[in-house]
Amino acid sequence: MLTALRELYEGDSSAARRARWALLAFDVLAVAFFIVTTFLEHHRWIILLDYTLGVLYLLDYLGRWMTARDRLSFLMRPLSIVDLTVIITLLAPAFAESFVFLRVLRTLRLLRSYHVLRELRQSSRFFARHEAVIFSALNLLVFIFVVSALVYVLQVRVNPQIHDYVDALYFTVTTLTTTGFGDITLTGTQGRILSVLIMIIGVSLFLRLIQTIFRPNSVDYECPDCGLTRHDRDAVHCKHCGRLLHIRTDGD
Repeated sequence: MLTALRELYEGDSSAARRARWALLAFDVLAVAFFIVTTFLEHHRWIILLDYTLGVLYLLDYLGRWMTARDRLSFLMRPLSIVDLTVIITLLAPAFAESFVFLRVLRTLRLLRSYHVLRELRQSSRFFARHEAVIFSALNLLVFIFVVSALVYVLQVRVNPQIHDYVDALYFTVTTLTTTGFGDITLTGTQGRILSVLIMIIGVSLFLRLIQTIFRPNSVDYECPDCGLTRHDRDAVHCKHCGRLLHIRTDGD
Protein backbone atom coordinates (compact mmCIF):
# COMPACT_ATOMS: atom_id res chain seq x y z
CA MET A 1 0.00 0.00 0.00
CA LEU A 2 2.82 2.38 0.90
CA THR A 3 4.47 1.71 -2.46
CA ALA A 4 1.23 2.48 -4.28
CA LEU A 5 0.82 5.74 -2.36
CA ARG A 6 4.39 6.80 -3.13
CA GLU A 7 3.77 6.09 -6.79
CA LEU A 8 0.62 8.23 -6.67
CA TYR A 9 2.26 11.25 -5.02
CA GLU A 10 5.80 11.01 -6.36
CA GLY A 11 5.76 8.68 -9.39
CA ASP A 12 6.53 9.68 -12.98
CA SER A 13 4.07 7.33 -14.66
CA SER A 14 1.28 8.76 -16.79
CA ALA A 15 -1.31 7.37 -14.35
CA ALA A 16 0.34 9.14 -11.40
CA ARG A 17 0.51 12.41 -13.32
CA ARG A 18 -3.15 12.18 -14.30
CA ALA A 19 -4.02 11.54 -10.67
CA ARG A 20 -2.14 14.66 -9.55
CA TRP A 21 -3.84 16.73 -12.25
CA ALA A 22 -7.15 15.40 -10.93
CA LEU A 23 -6.16 16.44 -7.39
CA LEU A 24 -5.34 19.93 -8.64
CA ALA A 25 -8.71 20.24 -10.41
CA PHE A 26 -10.45 18.95 -7.29
CA ASP A 27 -8.69 21.61 -5.20
CA VAL A 28 -9.79 24.40 -7.52
CA LEU A 29 -13.42 23.24 -7.47
CA ALA A 30 -13.35 22.80 -3.68
CA VAL A 31 -11.97 26.30 -3.12
CA ALA A 32 -14.68 27.71 -5.40
CA PHE A 33 -17.22 25.87 -3.25
CA PHE A 34 -15.64 27.28 -0.07
CA ILE A 35 -15.83 30.83 -1.39
CA VAL A 36 -19.44 30.54 -2.55
CA THR A 37 -20.66 28.95 0.69
CA THR A 38 -18.95 31.63 2.77
CA PHE A 39 -21.85 33.97 2.08
CA LEU A 40 -24.69 31.41 1.78
CA GLU A 41 -26.98 30.11 4.49
CA HIS A 42 -25.60 26.83 5.82
CA HIS A 43 -28.19 24.34 4.62
CA ARG A 44 -27.99 20.64 5.39
CA TRP A 45 -26.57 19.77 1.96
CA ILE A 46 -23.72 22.24 2.45
CA ILE A 47 -22.86 20.68 5.82
CA LEU A 48 -22.91 17.20 4.28
CA LEU A 49 -20.58 18.35 1.50
CA ASP A 50 -18.30 19.90 4.13
CA TYR A 51 -18.08 16.55 5.90
CA THR A 52 -17.44 14.73 2.62
CA LEU A 53 -14.67 17.12 1.60
CA GLY A 54 -13.22 16.92 5.11
CA VAL A 55 -13.00 13.12 4.92
CA LEU A 56 -11.43 13.24 1.45
CA TYR A 57 -8.88 15.83 2.54
CA LEU A 58 -8.12 13.81 5.68
CA LEU A 59 -7.42 10.72 3.57
CA ASP A 60 -5.18 12.82 1.31
CA TYR A 61 -3.40 14.25 4.37
CA LEU A 62 -2.81 10.78 5.83
CA GLY A 63 -1.57 9.52 2.47
CA ARG A 64 0.98 12.33 2.22
CA TRP A 65 2.03 11.75 5.83
CA MET A 66 2.54 8.02 5.26
CA THR A 67 4.71 8.61 2.17
CA ALA A 68 6.82 11.36 3.77
CA ARG A 69 10.48 10.50 4.32
CA ASP A 70 10.48 12.44 7.59
CA ARG A 71 6.98 12.24 9.06
CA LEU A 72 7.68 14.60 11.96
CA SER A 73 9.04 17.23 9.59
CA PHE A 74 5.95 16.77 7.41
CA LEU A 75 3.69 17.67 10.33
CA MET A 76 5.58 20.93 10.89
CA ARG A 77 5.47 22.15 7.29
CA PRO A 78 3.36 25.29 6.70
CA LEU A 79 1.35 23.54 3.96
CA SER A 80 0.60 20.63 6.29
CA ILE A 81 -0.61 23.03 8.99
CA VAL A 82 -2.85 24.78 6.43
CA ASP A 83 -4.24 21.41 5.32
CA LEU A 84 -4.93 20.36 8.91
CA THR A 85 -6.67 23.68 9.63
CA VAL A 86 -8.90 23.21 6.59
CA ILE A 87 -9.74 19.65 7.66
CA ILE A 88 -10.68 20.81 11.18
CA THR A 89 -13.02 23.50 9.82
CA LEU A 90 -14.71 20.92 7.58
CA LEU A 91 -15.11 18.14 10.12
CA ALA A 92 -16.05 20.44 13.01
CA PRO A 93 -18.43 22.99 11.41
CA ALA A 94 -19.84 24.15 14.76
CA PHE A 95 -16.30 24.94 15.92
CA ALA A 96 -15.50 26.71 12.66
CA GLU A 97 -18.68 28.78 12.86
CA SER A 98 -17.62 29.98 16.31
CA PHE A 99 -14.36 31.21 14.82
CA VAL A 100 -15.35 32.66 11.48
CA PHE A 101 -11.76 33.27 10.38
CA LEU A 102 -11.14 29.50 10.35
CA ARG A 103 -13.94 29.06 7.80
CA VAL A 104 -12.49 31.77 5.58
CA LEU A 105 -9.02 30.24 5.80
CA ARG A 106 -10.26 27.34 3.68
CA THR A 107 -9.32 29.45 0.67
CA LEU A 108 -5.67 28.90 1.65
CA ARG A 109 -6.08 25.41 0.25
CA LEU A 110 -5.04 27.09 -3.01
CA LEU A 111 -1.50 27.11 -1.61
CA ARG A 112 -1.42 23.35 -2.14
CA SER A 113 -1.65 24.08 -5.87
CA TYR A 114 1.90 25.50 -5.87
CA HIS A 115 3.28 22.15 -4.79
CA VAL A 116 1.20 20.21 -7.30
CA LEU A 117 2.09 22.52 -10.18
CA ARG A 118 5.81 22.20 -9.44
CA GLU A 119 5.48 18.42 -9.55
CA LEU A 120 3.70 18.61 -12.90
CA ARG A 121 6.19 21.01 -14.46
CA GLN A 122 7.73 18.35 -16.69
CA SER A 123 4.49 16.64 -17.66
CA SER A 124 2.81 19.36 -19.69
CA ARG A 125 4.26 21.26 -22.63
CA PHE A 126 1.58 23.94 -22.21
CA PHE A 127 2.50 24.43 -18.55
CA ALA A 128 6.22 24.57 -19.31
CA ARG A 129 5.59 27.28 -21.90
CA HIS A 130 3.28 29.38 -19.71
CA GLU A 131 4.70 28.57 -16.27
CA ALA A 132 5.41 32.17 -15.28
CA VAL A 133 1.92 33.33 -16.27
CA ILE A 134 0.22 30.42 -14.45
CA PHE A 135 2.13 31.02 -11.23
CA SER A 136 1.50 34.77 -11.41
CA ALA A 137 -2.23 34.18 -11.88
CA LEU A 138 -2.20 31.79 -8.91
CA ASN A 139 -0.29 34.32 -6.82
CA LEU A 140 -2.87 36.93 -7.72
CA LEU A 141 -5.82 34.71 -6.79
CA VAL A 142 -4.29 33.68 -3.47
CA PHE A 143 -3.42 37.27 -2.62
CA ILE A 144 -6.91 38.60 -3.43
CA PHE A 145 -8.69 35.82 -1.52
CA VAL A 146 -6.44 36.09 1.55
CA VAL A 147 -6.72 39.89 1.73
CA SER A 148 -10.50 39.64 1.25
CA ALA A 149 -10.62 37.06 4.05
CA LEU A 150 -8.66 39.40 6.31
CA VAL A 151 -11.02 42.30 5.54
CA TYR A 152 -14.04 40.07 6.15
CA VAL A 153 -12.76 38.68 9.46
CA LEU A 154 -11.76 42.06 10.90
CA GLN A 155 -14.80 44.03 9.69
CA VAL A 156 -17.86 41.76 9.48
CA ARG A 157 -18.87 42.30 13.13
CA VAL A 158 -18.04 46.00 13.39
CA ASN A 159 -18.76 47.39 9.92
CA PRO A 160 -22.41 47.51 8.73
CA GLN A 161 -21.16 47.82 5.13
CA ILE A 162 -19.48 44.38 5.27
CA HIS A 163 -22.26 41.79 5.34
CA ASP A 164 -20.51 38.82 3.72
CA TYR A 165 -17.39 37.71 1.91
CA VAL A 166 -18.58 39.25 -1.35
CA ASP A 167 -18.57 42.72 0.23
CA ALA A 168 -15.01 42.14 1.44
CA LEU A 169 -13.97 40.85 -2.00
CA TYR A 170 -15.62 43.85 -3.68
CA PHE A 171 -13.78 46.30 -1.40
CA THR A 172 -10.46 44.51 -1.94
CA VAL A 173 -10.71 44.47 -5.74
CA THR A 174 -11.84 48.11 -6.01
CA THR A 175 -8.95 49.13 -3.75
CA LEU A 176 -6.31 47.06 -5.54
CA THR A 177 -7.42 48.34 -8.95
CA THR A 178 -7.45 51.93 -7.56
CA THR A 179 -11.08 52.28 -8.69
CA GLY A 180 -12.21 53.20 -5.18
CA PHE A 181 -15.94 53.83 -5.59
CA GLY A 182 -16.17 54.73 -1.91
CA ASP A 183 -19.48 52.96 -1.27
CA ILE A 184 -17.68 50.57 1.14
CA THR A 185 -15.03 51.82 3.54
CA LEU A 186 -13.32 50.17 6.50
CA THR A 187 -14.18 51.60 9.91
CA GLY A 188 -12.20 52.13 13.08
CA THR A 189 -8.46 52.50 13.62
CA GLN A 190 -7.91 48.85 12.73
CA GLY A 191 -9.82 49.26 9.46
CA ARG A 192 -7.92 52.40 8.48
CA ILE A 193 -4.57 50.73 9.14
CA LEU A 194 -5.65 47.75 7.04
CA SER A 195 -6.75 50.09 4.23
CA VAL A 196 -3.36 51.81 4.27
CA LEU A 197 -1.52 48.47 4.11
CA ILE A 198 -3.68 47.30 1.20
CA MET A 199 -3.07 50.54 -0.69
CA ILE A 200 0.68 50.67 -0.06
CA ILE A 201 1.64 47.01 -0.32
CA GLY A 202 -1.32 45.51 -2.14
CA VAL A 203 -1.63 47.93 -5.04
CA SER A 204 2.07 47.70 -5.96
CA LEU A 205 2.03 43.90 -5.72
CA PHE A 206 -1.24 43.69 -7.64
CA LEU A 207 0.09 45.81 -10.49
CA ARG A 208 3.29 43.77 -10.58
CA LEU A 209 1.37 40.50 -10.85
CA ILE A 210 -0.92 41.91 -13.55
CA GLN A 211 2.14 43.04 -15.50
CA THR A 212 3.65 39.57 -15.23
CA ILE A 213 0.45 37.92 -16.47
CA PHE A 214 -0.05 40.15 -19.51
CA ARG A 215 3.53 40.85 -20.56
CA PRO A 216 5.02 38.73 -23.40
CA ASN A 217 5.97 35.22 -22.29
CA SER A 218 9.55 34.66 -21.17
CA VAL A 219 11.63 31.53 -21.53
CA ASP A 220 14.41 29.95 -19.50
CA TYR A 221 17.63 30.29 -21.48
CA GLU A 222 20.96 31.08 -19.85
CA CYS A 223 23.09 33.62 -21.68
CA PRO A 224 26.59 32.11 -22.12
CA ASP A 225 28.25 35.48 -21.39
CA CYS A 226 26.36 37.21 -18.56
CA GLY A 227 24.25 34.35 -17.19
CA LEU A 228 20.84 36.08 -17.55
CA THR A 229 18.31 33.22 -17.46
CA ARG A 230 15.01 34.88 -18.50
CA HIS A 231 14.49 36.24 -22.00
CA ASP A 232 11.53 37.20 -24.18
CA ARG A 233 10.44 34.28 -26.33
CA ASP A 234 11.32 36.15 -29.54
CA ALA A 235 14.56 37.68 -28.22
CA VAL A 236 17.48 37.78 -30.67
CA HIS A 237 19.99 39.48 -28.38
CA CYS A 238 20.48 39.33 -24.62
CA LYS A 239 18.97 42.47 -23.11
CA HIS A 240 21.74 42.57 -20.48
CA CYS A 241 24.96 42.13 -22.45
CA GLY A 242 23.82 42.15 -26.10
CA ARG A 243 25.11 38.68 -27.03
CA LEU A 244 23.44 36.98 -29.97
CA LEU A 245 21.10 34.28 -28.68
CA HIS A 246 19.83 31.08 -30.22
CA ILE A 247 16.51 30.36 -28.50
CA ARG A 248 14.56 27.48 -30.04
CA THR A 249 10.90 28.33 -30.74
CA ASP A 250 7.98 26.79 -32.59
CA GLY A 251 7.45 29.93 -34.64
CA ASP A 252 4.43 31.10 -32.60
